[in-house]
Amino acid sequence: MTNRTLARTRGELSDFLRQRRLRLTPADVGLPTTGRRRIPGLRREEVAALAGVGLTWYTWFEQGRDIRVSEAFLLNVAKALRLDDLDCGHLFLLAHQRPPPAEVHEIVSISPLIQQLLDDLAQRPAYVANLRWDIHAWNDAADALFAFSTRALSDRNLIRMVFTDPDLRYRLPNWKQDAPRLFAQFRRDLAAAPDHPAVEELIKDLKSLSPDFRRWFEQSSSEICSRGIGTIVDGAGRQLSFSHEALTVDEHRHLKMVVYFKNDN
Repeated sequence: MTNRTLARTRGELSDFLRQRRLRLTPADVGLPTTGRRRIPGLRREEVAALAGVGLTWYTWFEQGRDIRVSEAFLLNVAKALRLDDLDCGHLFLLAHQRPPPAEVHEIVSISPLIQQLLDDLAQRPAYVANLRWDIHAWNDAADALFAFSTRALSDRNLIRMVFTDPDLRYRLPNWKQDAPRLFAQFRRDLAAAPDHPAVEELIKDLKSLSPDFRRWFEQSSSEICSRGIGTIVDGAGRQLSFSHEALTVDEHRHLKMVVYFKNDN
Protein backbone atom coordinates (compact mmCIF):
# COMPACT_ATOMS: atom_id res chain seq x y z
CA MET A 1 0.00 0.00 0.00
CA THR A 2 1.40 3.41 -0.96
CA ASN A 3 1.72 6.02 1.75
CA ARG A 4 -0.47 9.11 1.57
CA THR A 5 1.74 12.12 0.89
CA LEU A 6 1.22 15.39 2.73
CA ALA A 7 0.46 17.14 -0.56
CA ARG A 8 -2.24 14.59 -1.36
CA THR A 9 -3.81 14.97 2.09
CA ARG A 10 -3.91 18.75 1.69
CA GLY A 11 -5.61 18.35 -1.65
CA GLU A 12 -8.22 16.04 -0.14
CA LEU A 13 -8.74 18.49 2.72
CA SER A 14 -9.26 21.36 0.29
CA ASP A 15 -11.77 19.38 -1.79
CA PHE A 16 -13.60 18.18 1.31
CA LEU A 17 -14.02 21.69 2.77
CA ARG A 18 -15.12 23.20 -0.53
CA GLN A 19 -17.72 20.47 -1.13
CA ARG A 20 -19.16 20.84 2.36
CA ARG A 21 -19.27 24.63 2.02
CA LEU A 22 -21.00 24.55 -1.35
CA ARG A 23 -23.73 22.17 -0.25
CA LEU A 24 -25.04 24.67 2.33
CA THR A 25 -27.29 27.65 1.69
CA PRO A 26 -27.47 30.84 3.77
CA ALA A 27 -30.90 29.72 4.98
CA ASP A 28 -29.38 26.46 6.29
CA VAL A 29 -27.22 28.41 8.74
CA GLY A 30 -29.64 31.22 9.56
CA LEU A 31 -28.19 33.87 7.25
CA PRO A 32 -30.32 36.14 5.09
CA THR A 33 -30.23 35.65 1.33
CA THR A 34 -29.31 38.93 -0.39
CA GLY A 35 -29.01 39.28 -4.15
CA ARG A 36 -28.25 36.65 -6.71
CA ARG A 37 -25.27 34.37 -6.19
CA ARG A 38 -22.97 33.32 -8.98
CA ILE A 39 -22.28 29.96 -7.30
CA PRO A 40 -24.34 27.90 -4.88
CA GLY A 41 -23.45 27.41 -1.27
CA LEU A 42 -21.81 29.59 1.34
CA ARG A 43 -18.99 32.02 0.67
CA ARG A 44 -15.69 31.60 2.47
CA GLU A 45 -16.23 34.81 4.40
CA GLU A 46 -19.56 33.47 5.66
CA VAL A 47 -17.98 30.25 6.91
CA ALA A 48 -15.19 32.22 8.58
CA ALA A 49 -17.71 34.50 10.29
CA LEU A 50 -19.85 31.57 11.48
CA ALA A 51 -16.75 29.80 12.81
CA GLY A 52 -15.39 32.95 14.46
CA VAL A 53 -12.05 32.70 12.63
CA GLY A 54 -10.16 35.09 10.36
CA LEU A 55 -11.07 35.07 6.67
CA THR A 56 -7.45 34.92 5.54
CA TRP A 57 -6.66 32.03 7.88
CA TYR A 58 -9.76 30.09 6.80
CA THR A 59 -9.01 30.76 3.11
CA TRP A 60 -5.47 29.45 3.50
CA PHE A 61 -6.84 26.42 5.38
CA GLU A 62 -9.37 25.63 2.67
CA GLN A 63 -6.68 26.08 0.00
CA GLY A 64 -4.64 23.39 1.72
CA ARG A 65 -1.72 25.61 2.62
CA ASP A 66 0.85 24.41 5.12
CA ILE A 67 -0.53 26.10 8.26
CA ARG A 68 -1.11 24.81 11.77
CA VAL A 69 -4.62 24.94 13.18
CA SER A 70 -5.85 24.16 16.68
CA GLU A 71 -8.48 21.65 17.76
CA ALA A 72 -10.75 24.58 18.68
CA PHE A 73 -10.37 25.97 15.14
CA LEU A 74 -11.35 22.63 13.61
CA LEU A 75 -14.33 22.20 15.92
CA ASN A 76 -15.55 25.72 15.11
CA VAL A 77 -15.23 25.06 11.37
CA ALA A 78 -17.03 21.73 11.76
CA LYS A 79 -19.93 23.45 13.53
CA ALA A 80 -20.06 26.24 10.96
CA LEU A 81 -20.26 23.69 8.13
CA ARG A 82 -22.86 21.63 10.02
CA LEU A 83 -20.69 18.53 9.85
CA ASP A 84 -22.05 15.34 11.36
CA ASP A 85 -19.88 13.15 13.57
CA LEU A 86 -18.51 11.11 10.68
CA ASP A 87 -17.53 14.20 8.68
CA CYS A 88 -16.08 15.90 11.75
CA GLY A 89 -13.88 12.87 12.36
CA HIS A 90 -12.81 12.90 8.70
CA LEU A 91 -11.91 16.61 8.94
CA PHE A 92 -9.69 15.96 11.95
CA LEU A 93 -7.99 13.02 10.28
CA LEU A 94 -7.23 15.08 7.18
CA ALA A 95 -5.99 18.09 9.15
CA HIS A 96 -4.39 16.53 12.24
CA GLN A 97 -4.09 12.84 11.38
CA ARG A 98 -6.06 12.03 14.52
CA PRO A 99 -9.74 11.98 15.55
CA PRO A 100 -11.48 14.80 17.44
CA PRO A 101 -10.91 15.16 21.18
CA ALA A 102 -13.27 13.34 23.49
CA GLU A 103 -16.36 15.37 24.36
CA VAL A 104 -17.07 13.84 27.73
CA HIS A 105 -19.61 16.28 29.12
CA GLU A 106 -21.41 17.89 26.22
CA ILE A 107 -25.20 18.03 26.04
CA VAL A 108 -25.58 15.88 22.97
CA SER A 109 -28.57 15.08 20.83
CA ILE A 110 -29.50 11.51 20.00
CA SER A 111 -30.76 10.80 16.52
CA PRO A 112 -34.43 9.83 16.17
CA LEU A 113 -33.37 6.42 14.85
CA ILE A 114 -31.33 5.69 17.99
CA GLN A 115 -34.29 6.69 20.16
CA GLN A 116 -36.52 4.48 18.02
CA LEU A 117 -34.12 1.58 18.53
CA LEU A 118 -34.23 2.16 22.29
CA ASP A 119 -38.03 2.19 22.22
CA ASP A 120 -38.20 -0.88 19.98
CA LEU A 121 -36.31 -2.85 22.62
CA ALA A 122 -39.52 -2.50 24.65
CA GLN A 123 -39.13 -4.69 27.75
CA ARG A 124 -35.33 -4.64 27.69
CA PRO A 125 -34.03 -1.69 29.73
CA ALA A 126 -31.56 0.31 27.63
CA TYR A 127 -29.92 3.72 27.77
CA VAL A 128 -27.22 5.73 26.01
CA ALA A 129 -24.33 7.07 28.11
CA ASN A 130 -21.22 9.07 27.32
CA LEU A 131 -17.63 8.63 28.51
CA ARG A 132 -18.45 10.22 31.86
CA TRP A 133 -21.52 7.98 32.22
CA ASP A 134 -24.00 10.83 31.87
CA ILE A 135 -27.27 9.38 30.58
CA HIS A 136 -28.48 11.05 27.37
CA ALA A 137 -31.33 8.79 26.23
CA TRP A 138 -33.31 5.82 27.53
CA ASN A 139 -36.43 3.76 26.97
CA ASP A 140 -39.45 3.29 29.24
CA ALA A 141 -38.13 0.02 30.67
CA ALA A 142 -34.92 1.73 31.81
CA ASP A 143 -36.90 4.67 33.19
CA ALA A 144 -39.00 2.27 35.25
CA LEU A 145 -35.81 0.95 36.91
CA PHE A 146 -33.78 4.14 37.26
CA ALA A 147 -36.28 7.04 37.03
CA PHE A 148 -34.03 8.99 34.69
CA SER A 149 -36.86 11.29 33.60
CA THR A 150 -37.48 12.52 37.16
CA ARG A 151 -33.86 13.31 37.93
CA ALA A 152 -32.15 16.66 37.50
CA LEU A 153 -29.71 16.76 34.60
CA SER A 154 -26.72 16.92 36.94
CA ASP A 155 -27.93 13.78 38.77
CA ARG A 156 -28.58 11.80 35.60
CA ASN A 157 -25.24 10.02 35.80
CA LEU A 158 -25.12 6.30 36.47
CA ILE A 159 -21.92 6.17 38.52
CA ARG A 160 -23.13 9.09 40.66
CA MET A 161 -26.45 7.33 41.18
CA VAL A 162 -24.81 4.07 42.24
CA PHE A 163 -22.51 5.75 44.78
CA THR A 164 -24.63 8.60 46.12
CA ASP A 165 -28.35 7.79 45.73
CA PRO A 166 -29.56 6.07 48.94
CA ASP A 167 -32.87 5.01 47.39
CA LEU A 168 -31.14 3.26 44.49
CA ARG A 169 -28.56 1.68 46.78
CA TYR A 170 -31.41 0.24 48.88
CA ARG A 171 -32.70 -1.46 45.73
CA LEU A 172 -29.30 -3.01 44.92
CA PRO A 173 -29.06 -6.16 47.05
CA ASN A 174 -25.69 -7.07 45.54
CA TRP A 175 -24.23 -3.57 45.74
CA LYS A 176 -20.95 -4.89 47.18
CA GLN A 177 -20.47 -6.99 44.04
CA ASP A 178 -21.99 -4.62 41.47
CA ALA A 179 -20.42 -1.33 42.55
CA PRO A 180 -16.74 -2.42 42.31
CA ARG A 181 -17.33 -3.85 38.83
CA LEU A 182 -19.06 -0.70 37.64
CA PHE A 183 -16.28 1.39 39.17
CA ALA A 184 -13.63 -0.68 37.37
CA GLN A 185 -15.31 -0.11 34.00
CA PHE A 186 -15.85 3.59 34.74
CA ARG A 187 -12.19 4.02 35.61
CA ARG A 188 -11.16 2.23 32.43
CA ASP A 189 -13.39 4.53 30.34
CA LEU A 190 -11.91 7.65 31.92
CA ALA A 191 -8.46 6.69 30.71
CA ALA A 192 -9.55 8.19 27.37
CA ALA A 193 -9.83 11.67 28.91
CA PRO A 194 -8.17 11.67 32.35
CA ASP A 195 -7.52 15.43 32.58
CA HIS A 196 -10.80 16.73 31.23
CA PRO A 197 -12.26 19.38 33.61
CA ALA A 198 -15.69 17.74 33.62
CA VAL A 199 -14.14 14.40 34.55
CA GLU A 200 -12.09 15.96 37.33
CA GLU A 201 -15.18 17.75 38.65
CA LEU A 202 -17.17 14.51 38.81
CA ILE A 203 -14.34 12.63 40.51
CA LYS A 204 -13.91 15.41 43.07
CA ASP A 205 -17.63 15.38 43.87
CA LEU A 206 -17.79 11.60 44.22
CA LYS A 207 -14.71 11.51 46.44
CA SER A 208 -16.36 14.00 48.79
CA LEU A 209 -19.75 12.23 48.76
CA SER A 210 -18.74 8.57 48.87
CA PRO A 211 -16.04 7.08 51.12
CA ASP A 212 -16.18 3.89 49.03
CA PHE A 213 -15.52 5.75 45.80
CA ARG A 214 -12.70 7.75 47.41
CA ARG A 215 -11.03 4.63 48.82
CA TRP A 216 -11.33 2.62 45.62
CA PHE A 217 -10.12 5.50 43.46
CA GLU A 218 -6.91 5.69 45.46
CA GLN A 219 -6.27 1.97 45.08
CA SER A 220 -5.41 -0.19 42.10
CA SER A 221 -8.21 -2.48 41.02
CA SER A 222 -8.29 -5.94 39.50
CA GLU A 223 -12.08 -6.25 39.54
CA ILE A 224 -14.03 -7.69 36.63
CA CYS A 225 -15.60 -4.83 34.68
CA SER A 226 -19.32 -4.36 34.09
CA ARG A 227 -21.27 -1.67 32.23
CA GLY A 228 -24.53 -2.40 33.98
CA ILE A 229 -26.08 -3.32 37.32
CA GLY A 230 -26.38 -7.06 37.84
CA THR A 231 -29.20 -7.21 40.40
CA ILE A 232 -31.89 -4.65 41.16
CA VAL A 233 -35.26 -4.62 42.92
CA ASP A 234 -37.98 -3.06 40.76
CA GLY A 235 -40.93 -0.94 41.86
CA ALA A 236 -43.04 -4.04 42.51
CA GLY A 237 -40.47 -5.47 44.92
CA ARG A 238 -39.23 -8.13 42.51
CA GLN A 239 -35.51 -8.90 42.50
CA LEU A 240 -34.32 -8.93 38.89
CA SER A 241 -31.02 -10.23 37.58
CA PHE A 242 -29.46 -8.92 34.36
CA SER A 243 -26.65 -9.47 31.90
CA HIS A 244 -25.56 -6.62 29.64
CA GLU A 245 -24.22 -5.75 26.22
CA ALA A 246 -22.80 -2.40 25.11
CA LEU A 247 -23.07 -1.11 21.55
CA THR A 248 -21.14 1.86 20.16
CA VAL A 249 -23.57 4.60 19.09
CA ASP A 250 -21.03 7.32 18.27
CA GLU A 251 -17.30 6.60 18.28
CA HIS A 252 -16.11 10.20 18.34
CA ARG A 253 -18.44 11.35 21.12
CA HIS A 254 -17.88 8.08 23.03
CA LEU A 255 -21.58 7.27 23.20
CA LYS A 256 -22.56 3.72 24.05
CA MET A 257 -25.92 2.02 24.33
CA VAL A 258 -26.13 -0.36 27.28
CA VAL A 259 -28.82 -3.02 26.95
CA TYR A 260 -30.05 -5.10 29.92
CA PHE A 261 -31.01 -8.75 29.33
CA LYS A 262 -33.05 -10.37 32.07
CA ASN A 263 -31.57 -13.60 33.36
CA ASP A 264 -33.89 -16.55 33.87
CA ASN A 265 -34.03 -17.56 37.52
